Amino acid sequence: MKDKTKKRIRFLGIILFIAYLALLIYLLFFAEYYGRGADGGFRMNLVPLREIRRFLNNRQTLGQWAVFLNVYGNVLLFVPFGTILPVLHPKFRTFPAVVLLGFLLSVTVEIIQYLSQRGSCDVDDVLLNTLGCIVGYLIFCIARQFVRRKQ
Repeated sequence: MKDKTKKRIRFLGIILFIAYLALLIYLLFFAEYYGRGADGGFRMNLVPLREIRRFLNNRQTLGQWAVFLNVYGNVLLFVPFGTILPVLHPKFRTFPAVVLLGFLLSVTVEIIQYLSQRGSCDVDDVLLNTLGCIVGYLIFCIARQFVRRKQ
């Protein structure tokens, strides 16, 4: 791939990453629809898999949309992180780097939610967000192989 093309892709990656982070901040801290508003109440869970089990076991009572948002939404929310981050710089192209940075971002979000008492501080969110980073990184690897084969 030409250097000019690589620079364009990296620039686009930076723009997408900034837009993604802005959307992430909005959804996690300000979107009242998702229980992040001032009157949404604060919840905390430090027991791994407790909330995931609760949502899956009570999906009929809570509703499919609530289960989707809590379980699958937390995974999907961090897929772009794992996909875009490796585009930004070669040192972010390793599996450990992407997983560690995704984990640290997720922990940071949970700490901010705890300190600000907005949304929910949930260890399960860290697990699901990190899983989303892994899925995103796998998508990046598959796309990269596809591009290399095409060349």
